[in-house]
Amino acid sequence: MTEIETISEQRCHGGVQGFYRHHSESCGGPMRFALYQPPQAATEVCPVLYYLAGLTCTDETATIKAGAQRLAAELGLILVMPDTSPRNTGFDGATGDWEFGEGAGFYVDATQAPWSSRFRMHSYVVDELPALVAQHFPVDRERSGIMGHSMGGHGALTIALRHPGRYRSVSAFAPIVAPTQVPWGEKAFPRYLGDDPSTWAEYDACELVRRHPFGGTILIDQGEADAFLSTQLKPELFDQACAEGGQSLLLRRHPGYDHSYYFISTFIDDHLRHHAKALGRL
Repeated sequence: MTEIETISEQRCHGGVQGFYRHHSESCGGPMRFALYQPPQAATEVCPVLYYLAGLTCTDETATIKAGAQRLAAELGLILVMPDTSPRNTGFDGATGDWEFGEGAGFYVDATQAPWSSRFRMHSYVVDELPALVAQHFPVDRERSGIMGHSMGGHGALTIALRHPGRYRSVSAFAPIVAPTQVPWGEKAFPRYLGDDPSTWAEYDACELVRRHPFGGTILIDQGEADAFLSTQLKPELFDQACAEGGQSLLLRRHPGYDHSYYFISTFIDDHLRHHAKALGRL
C-alpha cells in the first residue's frame, strides 16, 4: 500500500475534510490533494467526484471557496481535489509565469524535456490518484465523476472524453474547450508537447468530442461577464463540436457572472446534483 501523509483533518458537515501528501510516481515527487468524506463514508463505500482546479490554483482553492461540502454530505459523495501541478521542481521557467509551469500543468502528460519528467498530470489524475484514493478511503471506483474550472474544466472534459468507461459523469465551469485555438494553449502546449500541432489534439475537447462523444450529457456553466470569455474560453466552439459529434450538451450562460469562485459557488449545487444522478445518489 502506498503511504500517504495526513496534513490536516477537520470535521465538516458531519464528515471529514482532509488534506494529504504522498510521493507521486507520475509527477516524480511529492503531490498534495484534498479529500472530503461525507458522513455516509463511515459505514459504506461512496461514489467519488474529482474536481480539477484552474490556473494558479492549488488543492485548497475549490476546497475552501466552492462550498461543495454541504450538499456532498447530503448526497453521500466523496470529493477529491488534487493540486494543479507538481511543485518545487527547480526547472527554469517553472515559476514566475501564472500561465505556464507550476500551477499551470494543463492536465497533460508532457513529452518535452525537462517537463516530461514531472509534469504528467493526465496520468496522475486518471490512474495514480484514483488508485491511491481507493487504497485509503471508502470509494466506489465504479461510480466516478469528474468536473473542473477553466484549465481544470479543460482537464475534466478531455479526461472524460478520452476515458469514457472510467467516468459516469462530467461537468465544467468556464472550461478552456479549444486550447489549440486560444492563447493559453498556444503558449503552453508547444513547451509541454512539442511543436507538432497534431499531437495537441488529444488534449483538445473540441477535437475529441467530434471523434468519440461522452455517453451522458455534459453540463457546462459559463458566466457572460467572464473577462476570458471571448479570447480564451469560446464555449461556442464546443457547442458546435458537440452538435457535429452527436454529443448531448447542456450549456448554460449566466448574465453578470464572471470567472470567479463567486460564480462557481452559486451553481455548484447544480453540478453536484448532475453528478449524483449519474452516480446513483438521486
